[in-house]
Amino acid sequence: MDTYDSNEAMLASLKAGGMGTYDVAVPGDYMVAIMAGEGLLDTIADGELSNKGNIAPEWADPSFDPGRTHSIPYQWGSTSFAVDTAAYDGDINTTDLLFNPPAELAGKINMLDSQGEVMALASLHMGIPQCSSDRAQLSALNDMLQGAKANWASFNSDTAREVLVSGDASVGMIYDGFSAKARAERDTIKYAFPTQGYVVWMDNVVLLNDAPNRENAVKFMDFLLEPENISAVSNYARYGLGVSGAEEFLDPALATLPEANPPATAGAGAFIEVCDQETQAVYDQIWTNLKKLTHSRVQSRRPLVWGRRFS
Repeated sequence: MDTYDSNEAMLASLKAGGMGTYDVAVPGDYMVAIMAGEGLLDTIADGELSNKGNIAPEWADPSFDPGRTHSIPYQWGSTSFAVDTAAYDGDINTTDLLFNPPAELAGKINMLDSQGEVMALASLHMGIPQCSSDRAQLSALNDMLQGAKANWASFNSDTAREVLVSGDASVGMIYDGFSAKARAERDTIKYAFPTQGYVVWMDNVVLLNDAPNRENAVKFMDFLLEPENISAVSNYARYGLGVSGAEEFLDPALATLPEANPPATAGAGAFIEVCDQETQAVYDQIWTNLKKLTHSRVQSRRPLVWGRRFS
């Protein structure tokens, strides 16, 4: 098993010679569509997965993999940010805390090192489409992010929980399961559901082309479609699952987690969208500009794709 700092880094590694080395990968929803479009995924034939019928109906025919021909559901949840309410007692349910924070939070903000999620949340903050081709909107998005960066302490995904628990950050972009674990260690940490909206995701297990152990890869995927097995993952990671019949195996506390129950004031959850190639090139440039370390407090690290949500 190898881990990467983002879906994009995983894709780059596979395209640079990783195909034929791995049997399966665990990409997010939008990346499944990209990988399939680039011919990196094998097709799971009808009947190959004896447990395919266990996939919950709402996850059986997703737009990013119609008919589940290349993937199975793994875990799903949301990406927003958490706040240490001992350090800040104002309204937390606004993306202003990341992109236009009050003075007392400047330099105390950790951002995920994840292009798709940062850019999607920034678009929600500005009220513009995720795949906008409007030059004025894109210029404003770039300017907003450049200005916000001066208030950020770090880009970290692998320690998104730890920096909040330790107090090194008072606000941190984070996955809901990570936030639940952080709250268990520091009860003043609270997960935000911004009125502007938040990111929803599903991680999936995909069958790669040229898998050296294809038969065992399919058996592994079938194993993860057993309710008892995937429930063990959710009980540990504190995320939702995409398999029916798992209720009896799940920790009852998962149903009442604050991180999994948006209040009525929350904005709509949004999946990361797949842009056309020309538009994506512009977003890639905005991200590159953002990661140029013009502010001494912003430090880049190498978080994990598998570990980023499940550590």
